[in-house]
Amino acid sequence: MNTLFKKKSSFGVSPIGAVLSYLILGFWAFLILFPLYWIAITSFKEPDAVNNGPFYIPFVDFEPSLHAWKYIFGTEGTGTITKFTNTVGVSLISTFVAVSLGTLAAYALSRYTYNPKVGTVWTFVGCMGLAIALGAMGIGWMLAIAVALVLFIISLLTLSRRVFKKSLDNGNIAFWLISQRIMPPIASVIPIYFFFQAAQNAFKDAGLEIKLIDTWFALILSYVAANLPIVVWLMRDYFDGIPKELEESAAIDGANRYVTFFQVVLPLVVPGLVATFLFVLVFAWNEYLLALFLTNANSQTMPLFVSAQNATRGPQWWYLSVLVLIMIVPVIGIAIVLERYIARGLLVGAVKG
Repeated sequence: MNTLFKKKSSFGVSPIGAVLSYLILGFWAFLILFPLYWIAITSFKEPDAVNNGPFYIPFVDFEPSLHAWKYIFGTEGTGTITKFTNTVGVSLISTFVAVSLGTLAAYALSRYTYNPKVGTVWTFVGCMGLAIALGAMGIGWMLAIAVALVLFIISLLTLSRRVFKKSLDNGNIAFWLISQRIMPPIASVIPIYFFFQAAQNAFKDAGLEIKLIDTWFALILSYVAANLPIVVWLMRDYFDGIPKELEESAAIDGANRYVTFFQVVLPLVVPGLVATFLFVLVFAWNEYLLALFLTNANSQTMPLFVSAQNATRGPQWWYLSVLVLIMIVPVIGIAIVLERYIARGLLVGAVKG
């Protein structure tokens, strides 16, 4: 009996512990996978099988049907393909741009020291507020921005060294970046909508028919701005885990900063880069609120299309299940393909010497 509770090694577990571990893991796997199974079988059910259920096993409890799939790819075929294309295009482009810019910013925060004056930051914010106020009063935006920039430069040259003493550091900058994600999205989505609407009207007044609302550009720009802080926060931690001595050795060998970054540092953080790319891709792929405000019909994404299936007759679960599968299968496939990079990326920087 004692052998059942005895560990085989200091890092091992007892037979009873192993059984309990597998039972707990099996139960947890069931909780995670059963909703996916339920969505899959619901997509092959007729409305009567859904409403009169629950039925669990195809060909035993119910007869599978392609009714929902034929509707989504038949009657709604054009809409489904368009929404899926919008989701793929906007998500991939915005993620690529956010990861590219965020990686460069994270490297700069990891390797360079910044000490901006607190007063300088507040002066810049005040000058931008002045520009907005002047624009609201009817002064041209170009002139308002020019006045604000001139005032900022003057204050920077005259007050920065004498009055502004307290400085920020890299940690403060990184925290300020990630704090942008703490703010509730609903607090920023309405100003973002009015920003694009005002820019679109300004182009129209200038004789340029440039559409911003209900376009990929508006969604991509918004998603980049929303996800950039996450990229900087994550990648900065990965870069901090790379010894600076490697870069110093490359510099001794004659490599400049760009060669060192692209040929020495970047290959070492590929696992972290891939993990960050997937995280940001999932955020962009599932984003709902910005897409709700910034799109109408042409640029709608899959989350909006899924919610639209909740018609006046109630949720159409069979159609919803098909669309949900279409949404999640590509992301699951990408995660499976990149699994080894993700697992390594999650551990990069976990142990620092």
